[in-house]
Amino acid sequence: MPGKLRRAVQAVIYAFFLISAVSCYKAAAPEPYGPVPSESQLEWQKMETNMFVHFGPNTFSGLEWGEGTEAEDSFCPTALDCRQWAETASKAGFKGIIITAKHHDGFCLWPSSVSSHSVAQSKWKDGRGDVLKELSEACREYGLKFGVYLSPWDRNHPSYGTAEYNKVYVQALREVHSSYGEIFEHWFDGACGEGPNGKRQEYDWEAFRNTVRELSPSAVMFSDVGPDCRWVGNENGRAGETNWSRLDVAGFTPGAGAPPVDTLMQGNRHGACWVPAETDVSIRPGWFWRASEDELVKTPSELADIYFSSVGRNSLLLLNVPPDSRGRIHENDSLALMAFRARIDGIFSRNLAEDGKARADACRGARFRPSKLLDGAYDSYWAVPDGELTPAFRVDLPEERTFNVLMLQEYIPLGQRVAAFRVEALQDGAWKEIAAGTTIGYKRLLRVPVTTTKAVRVSIDASMACPVLNGFGLYFDSESSI
Repeated sequence: MPGKLRRAVQAVIYAFFLISAVSCYKAAAPEPYGPVPSESQLEWQKMETNMFVHFGPNTFSGLEWGEGTEAEDSFCPTALDCRQWAETASKAGFKGIIITAKHHDGFCLWPSSVSSHSVAQSKWKDGRGDVLKELSEACREYGLKFGVYLSPWDRNHPSYGTAEYNKVYVQALREVHSSYGEIFEHWFDGACGEGPNGKRQEYDWEAFRNTVRELSPSAVMFSDVGPDCRWVGNENGRAGETNWSRLDVAGFTPGAGAPPVDTLMQGNRHGACWVPAETDVSIRPGWFWRASEDELVKTPSELADIYFSSVGRNSLLLLNVPPDSRGRIHENDSLALMAFRARIDGIFSRNLAEDGKARADACRGARFRPSKLLDGAYDSYWAVPDGELTPAFRVDLPEERTFNVLMLQEYIPLGQRVAAFRVEALQDGAWKEIAAGTTIGYKRLLRVPVTTTKAVRVSIDASMACPVLNGFGLYFDSESSI
C-alpha cells in the first residue's frame, strides 16, 4: 500500500477510534428511576448512625410513660453535662443527637410559653434551665447535628383532646424550631392516648408538618409514614433483609393508621414516595435510664449485630443512650459504645478490594466503567446501558485475600433499582456462591463464611432499571461468629 494511502487509512482509523472514545466518554448518565431522595434525605442517610436521648421526669421516676401528674420538681439532674453527651456521641462515631424535648407526660425540657409543666416550673437551676439550649450548643461544639422529638400526646396539658390543643402543639413546634439553631431531624411519634380530661386528640398532621417545613426546611421528618423517613416497624434494631426506600403513604397516618409492620420493615418495591427506614433501638432494655438496668447494657458484639442489621440493610441506626439521674451518660453505656466503635472501625479500616481490578460484562461508557466501584468517591459509579437489567461485574485481587464481610452500594440519587443479586468467589478454578440478597439501596453489608480467593463476582439477577452501583468492598471481622 502506497505511503500516502496508508497514512490516509491510518488517519481514518484514528479518527474513528477518537470519535468512539469521545462518544463513549460523553455517554449520558442514566435517567433517575422512580422517586429519589431530596438533598436533605441523602445527607441524612449518609450519617448512618445517630444517638437518641430519652431524658425527662421518667429518668427520676423509673417509668417508661409518665402519667403527666409528676411534680415539676421531680426533674432534678444533679450534674447535667450535655457536653459529656456530645463528647460521648462524637467518640462513638454518631453524627447527630435527637432528644425527647417533650415525651408523653407533657414535660417540656425548655421553658415553654404554652405549658406550665416544664423546666421553668422546676427548682432545677431555679427555673432558669434549658436542656435544649445546653444540648444544641454542645452539639455545635462537637460538630454534631441537633434533632428533636416532641410527642403529640400530652398527658398533662388541659386542652389535650380539644381543637385548641393542635394550636398549642403548633406553638410548641414554633418555639423549638426557632430558638436552637438548625434542626436536622424532627421525630413525630404517633402515640395518641387519653389526656387529663379522658379525651383523645385528633391530630392536625398537616399543620404540624407545615410548621416544621416552614421553620426548618432542611429537617428530615420522621413518622410511620414520613414524609422524609419512616419507622422500621420494630424496636429490636432490625430492618428487613429486603428493604426498599420507597413507600406508599396514601391512606395511612402515623400511629394507629400506620401501614402494616411488614410493610414498614420492607417498604414498597413500587412505592410512590421516597421514605427510607430509620431503625430505632435502645442500648438498654428500656428507653429511660434506670439503675436496675446498669448491668443490662447491650454488649459491643450485640451493638455490632444491630449495625449490620440496620445500616447494613439500607437503614439509618438511631441508638438510644439515656442519661442517668445525674444528667450524664452512664459509664457502662459509654464503655460499650467505645468498644462498639472500635469494633466497627477495625472491620472497615481497610477495603481488601480497593487495589483490585474491576471489570464487567457491560458498561455505559468510560465515565461509568467498573473501576468506579473501587475509587471511594460517592458520586462516581458504574452503570450499564438502558435495558441491561442483569449485568455482572468481577473484582480480581492482586493475590489471595481472606474476608468475611462484603459491602455493596447503589447510587441512590438516581433511585433504588436492584431487586436480587448473587455473590460468588473463585475457588479451585470454579465460581462458588457465597451470598445472595434482594435489595441493596444506600448500603448493603453481608456477613459471609470466611472466604479466601483472588476473585469475586457479583451478578445482578433482577433490577427494575439499569443498575447503578457506586461501592464495593471486602472486609475481615476477626470477631465474627459466622
